Amino acid sequence: MAGSHIALGAAAWFVAGPRLGLPALDPAMLGLAVTGALIPDIDHPKSWVGRRLKPLSLVLATLLGHRGITHSLLAVIGCAALLLWQQVPLGIAAPLVVGYLSHLAADLLTPGGLRLAWPLKRSFSFPLCRTGSPFEPLVVAVALSWAWGSAPAGLDWCAGYRLTGLSRLTQAEWPGFCQGGASSPELRSFLWGDATLGHWWQMAQISDPGRSAPAGPR
Repeated sequence: MAGSHIALGAAAWFVAGPRLGLPALDPAMLGLAVTGALIPDIDHPKSWVGRRLKPLSLVLATLLGHRGITHSLLAVIGCAALLLWQQVPLGIAAPLVVGYLSHLAADLLTPGGLRLAWPLKRSFSFPLCRTGSPFEPLVVAVALSWAWGSAPAGLDWCAGYRLTGLSRLTQAEWPGFCQGGASSPELRSFLWGDATLGHWWQMAQISDPGRSAPAGPR
């Protein structure tokens, strides 16, 4: 269910983001976490992402089946490789991986479980609720409530943008960006206006001594 995976991906980022030194409320990172939470079901043509990438989804479903390689330990290894890849900023890799893993964790709680040892047929599960059952929204609501309650107090948009590297941009380009928090005209203009890919890339360049900082978008 796309709605449940979207909610759980966001919830996972509320919990994981601050613990990774990244902002829980950053809209770009939340979007990446939600995207990561939907990607595993690309192997099902009727899923939300499968309908939008149908040719690729049909090929994956035909060759590998649903809950195959995209729901296996190989996918987890791929997530770890993405986190370790120096050319991908942590602000991009981390939310994608957190969202992806939230999807696998959610599917693990259904009777169908996961074929973690794919291509072997055996499934692993901790069957808490069935996909699409009346109990599912309750599980999601509890997870959201817990995630929001566990997030650090005093979260604010302004601090999030400082962490994502906004301070590197010139004062002339971003006048008074943080004044007024998320309601400021400058912030609204950035989110819904004409921000370029270069601006978003600069925001994603998290200051991390262990990572190199690419000069611009690839």
